[in-house]
Amino acid sequence: EPQLVESGGGLVQPGGSLTLSCAASGFFFRKSLMTWVRQVPGKGLEWVSGIDSANTPGYADNVKGRFTCSRDRTTTTLFLHTNILQPEETGIYYCASGVGEWGQGTQITVSS
Repeated sequence: EPQLVESGGGLVQPGGSLTLSCAASGFFFRKSLMTWVRQVPGKGLEWVSGIDSANTPGYADNVKGRFTCSRDRTTTTLFLHTNILQPEETGIYYCASGVGEWGQGTQITVSS
């Protein structure tokens, strides 16, 4: 059964960094399209980043140059390295797979 478990969220000051992890199991992770989506309070879901079967990442314009998405096929883990975080990026970050599975989310709070 497909399963995704995120971790790595937390409290960080503006301008800080966090690395999110998404442990995947139960599906063919190596070639699966994977995405990161966030839900910011008062807003809907926002696509943040994704990585395709060729391991090519893509980014939303507002995170490009600050976030890096990568996958470790050995440990079947998806990563999102976030840099220069801003308070408006506070929210729950989810990873999702191409087979429709979502994780439970991990909270990032950007605050001084």
